[in-house]
Amino acid sequence: MAASVRELRAKIRSTQATKKITRAMELIAASRIIKAQQRAAAAAPYARELTRAVSAVATFSNVDHPLTTEKENPTKAAVLVITSDRGLAGAYSSAVLKEAERLVEKLQGEGKDVDLYLSGRKAEAYYRFRGREFVESWTGFSDQPQYSDAREIGNTLVRTFALDESDEEALDPALASDELHVVFTRFKSMLTQEPDVIRLLPLEVVEGTEAPSADDVLPLYEFEPSAHDVLDALLPKYVHSRIYYCLLQASASELAARQKAMKSATDNAQDLIEKYTRTANQARQAGITQEISEIVGGANALADATAGSE
Repeated sequence: MAASVRELRAKIRSTQATKKITRAMELIAASRIIKAQQRAAAAAPYARELTRAVSAVATFSNVDHPLTTEKENPTKAAVLVITSDRGLAGAYSSAVLKEAERLVEKLQGEGKDVDLYLSGRKAEAYYRFRGREFVESWTGFSDQPQYSDAREIGNTLVRTFALDESDEEALDPALASDELHVVFTRFKSMLTQEPDVIRLLPLEVVEGTEAPSADDVLPLYEFEPSAHDVLDALLPKYVHSRIYYCLLQASASELAARQKAMKSATDNAQDLIEKYTRTANQARQAGITQEISEIVGGANALADATAGSE
């Protein structure tokens, strides 16, 4: 019985240590999510106005640009999957990966080959473990993405649409894509984060808070030196902005999911501590009762033996 009480007390100490860790992680995630929400909200006006400008340029120009022209029979699609670098965030990364699997299956059903580009160690580990190929991955910034990270990803993806054999930095022509899709988690509230898919290229004005409203009057532009040069300069910035916005949305979603998961873990640890404490108290009381019974039984036996000898 004493050994059982010692084991229960050891479990209580271990669970208390775990509870301290999960509580600390919950508080850290809670402190960071406010900044992540503010960054996502601050990036929305720029993304909205840039989308509005790109929409106007694409609408009022007759230039066939690789980033705005819809191919008749697309055969290749690039998919950017945005997950987290760290775990302990519940089903956050797995939900994104499931959505990516559905998208890949859909694109392959349409007869398109799919090239995967990954952001986050969870996505990289997922595909490496299953022996599935991907073109490139970026890690180390999922909880605090910078615009430079989005620009690095965007430059790689844009070059797959505008491959120039004379460009020394051009990608392998075998990686040329006809479409670009992004799979990420959209932050809606502290309790709701949903996996989402958007198509960035060819240019498709998506619906959302960063898109212009239907009542907006799009301005007319005069292009200098040419519409093609303007699109060359503007569309990559549009892609960078959209990817950055997706990264910020994913960052806020990751922190919210981690806070929720760590709160659940802390509550479960508290429940275990209470359960182990009750069990230890019952075991201790049972041990005390047994010892008292043994003492009383021994005293009675001694009294009976003394009475018999007399």
